[in-house]
Amino acid sequence: MLNTKMIGNKIAEARKRKNISQAQLAESLFISSQAVGKWERGESMPDITTFNRIAEILGVDLNYFSENFQSGALKSPSSNSSEKEPAEIPSEKIRKPLSWDMSLANWQDADFSGLKNLHEKFSSSNMQRCKFIGSNLSGLLLQTNNVEDCDFSASDISGSHIKSSHIVNDVFNSCRLNEAEFSACHIQNCNFSGTDFTDSTFKSCSCIKNPMTDAVLDRTSFIATEILGTDFNGTLKECSFENCTLKKVTFLNATLINTFFKNTNLKRVKFIECKTDRITLEFLKNGKADVKGITLINEEGGVK
Repeated sequence: MLNTKMIGNKIAEARKRKNISQAQLAESLFISSQAVGKWERGESMPDITTFNRIAEILGVDLNYFSENFQSGALKSPSSNSSEKEPAEIPSEKIRKPLSWDMSLANWQDADFSGLKNLHEKFSSSNMQRCKFIGSNLSGLLLQTNNVEDCDFSASDISGSHIKSSHIVNDVFNSCRLNEAEFSACHIQNCNFSGTDFTDSTFKSCSCIKNPMTDAVLDRTSFIATEILGTDFNGTLKECSFENCTLKKVTFLNATLINTFFKNTNLKRVKFIECKTDRITLEFLKNGKADVKGITLINEEGGVK
């Protein structure tokens, strides 16, 4: 848990260094000066969005509020400092770049909307009913996490690696999950509507009843993955399903272009008003698919 007293002291320290009053800080944040006073006394704490604004106003990095941040790294300039001082104290030593480490923790009902630069610092955590709306979580590493009833809507989670995690009842509407890798995960009842899965990979996962309406599937790979109770629509381009188990899966009004199916039994997969190119059609036939609901696209882009 974050130390409210420590956070309050850091806010007060940075405010005084900036030579602004509690009232001036409050006015910039469109809140009361009493609220600022409560923060500085450790009686309450700003939400993550307000933290971002405070950091901008006080000229500090969000890492400044971390317990591991060295307060001496933000010393105000001395009155008798010489012009040579910047050369003697390199700028990279004035503010050491750190990042929030939120691993090995229990997070419930927290609002982390707008969070940035988390990178690899959220592993082995239990997250329930948390909000990450509009956050930049690109390059995130989630390993052995339990993530339930969380909202990641409109967040950038691209380039992330999500391993051996339990991901249930979460919302990923309109997220960027391009170049993300899911491995050995259980993913159930998660809403991926409008999500971009370009160049993403699902490997040895269990994907159960996850809505994917209008999701972008471009060079998306499913390897040794169980997919149950899922409808695919829109365009699937250069995707692959290799050694997968598909149950109660429907391709509805979908267009499949250069999409590869290998060692995947398609007997019970439904294709309704779908279109494919020639090579994809042959892959489907090889997987014993019922192709009566499929129309072949000709070389000019029309249908036969």
